[in-house]
Amino acid sequence: MNPLEKLNEFLGHAEGWLWTWAGMPVVLVLGLYFTIRTGAVQLRMIPAMLGAITQKPQREEVTGGEGASQRTKSLSAFQAFSISAAARVGTGNVSGVAGAIFLGGPGAVLWMWIMCIVAGAASFIESTLAQLWKTRAEDTYKGGPAFYIHRGLGSRGFGAFFAILFIFCFAFAFTSLQANTIVDAVTGAVALYADPEGLPWLPVVLGIVLAALTAGIVFGGMRRVAGVAQSMVPIMALLYLIIGIVIVGMNLGELPRVLTQIVTEAFAPQAVIGGGIGAAIVNGVQRGMLSNEAGMGSVPNVAATASVSHPVKQGLVQTLGVYFDTLLICSITAFIVLVSFPDVSAGGEGLVMVQESLASNLGPWAAVLLAAIMFLLAFTSVLGNFSYGEANMHFLTAKRGWHIAFGVAVVALVLMGSVIAVDLAWTIAGVSMVFIALINLVVIALLTPTALKLLRHYNAQRAQGLDPIFLASDLPEIKNVEVWEDEDVADYQRERELAAQS
Repeated sequence: MNPLEKLNEFLGHAEGWLWTWAGMPVVLVLGLYFTIRTGAVQLRMIPAMLGAITQKPQREEVTGGEGASQRTKSLSAFQAFSISAAARVGTGNVSGVAGAIFLGGPGAVLWMWIMCIVAGAASFIESTLAQLWKTRAEDTYKGGPAFYIHRGLGSRGFGAFFAILFIFCFAFAFTSLQANTIVDAVTGAVALYADPEGLPWLPVVLGIVLAALTAGIVFGGMRRVAGVAQSMVPIMALLYLIIGIVIVGMNLGELPRVLTQIVTEAFAPQAVIGGGIGAAIVNGVQRGMLSNEAGMGSVPNVAATASVSHPVKQGLVQTLGVYFDTLLICSITAFIVLVSFPDVSAGGEGLVMVQESLASNLGPWAAVLLAAIMFLLAFTSVLGNFSYGEANMHFLTAKRGWHIAFGVAVVALVLMGSVIAVDLAWTIAGVSMVFIALINLVVIALLTPTALKLLRHYNAQRAQGLDPIFLASDLPEIKNVEVWEDEDVADYQRERELAAQS
């Protein structure tokens, strides 16, 4: 075993140990803490989430005089939701969920659902804080954990450390990994019709195409990234949903058995003998968090870009994103696997079970369909991870040259990830992600009182029958708030006045 293989093995063990003995306890304890402190906001305010996602962004005049034209001042709540969903909904929703079932049994799915609901409160708090302490930028607002560490906790240096760690993990490592996944998926589909070894140029060509597509989008700015995400995410989700419904419909008689398996095998006494309950909990909680990213500090980087009338609104929208990722997309994968594999130990590991289920129900051509789905999942994740990194670059520097260099690096890593093995990069990114999650969870726990003030401010206006609007002057005890002046909510104030007059 060479030194790199030894390092990969050591870090793999370290990642598993960190998740089991540090990550999971912190996630579960703080998830319950956030749920209690917010009064289970992630459950009782679902109707408000559905209303908040439709809010349009504010517009601004760009020329003077009576003929002044207007343009969108920032991204809409739905556009920010789409970008975060693009990053959240990735290959982990397919191979990751199938892997959790293979390692932890069907019961892992129930723990994934429980994790989703508990962690929803963490997602609400981190995205609300990101909105509060966002800053103005050239094409959108910017914000995220680095910003609320700086402005909420008063530590610019620690914010910079977090931003650098985050860029390395999400924008660089995960970007190359998603590109590698795309190449693997396409190569697997090609193998049905030709020997991939006879096509040594295929990964290079795919890498060039992916790099060109990425460059064409990311160098167009966040508005172009948002536009692509807004278009692709609904299509991607609908396509996967249709496949899941078709397969479940073809095996409708198996559905009661699948649901019974998911519930009973999460607590089955016989599973204790083999450590099954522990495996189900560990795999369900870990894969659930890695999939929906609730509390991990990634989604707030996009949540801050939205133009809304109150910080709480985007907190609610991004909580809805947790449900979209886990209760919808991950559940589709679980049902696809379990209707075809009553005994999951008889299936192949991870993605193989998904492939075999599709092939047995829809025919061999389904491998091509899965490759197309994996392409969409991975490519939108590349765009989402770029947007995460771009927000942290803005925290470190506003100089355009550095941002261009960052974009070039992302495009280069897409090309590199397409043509080289990236096992070690996966492991390093996994370890980095544990530290990012732990730091962010502790930070938002310290800043929870501020998020609760905003939630009370929001609910007080709703109780009066008003569409909530926030101004920094409403809560002057909250310091270092840059945005949230009259100019940032002028459109919403006019809409409220017109509604009152009518």
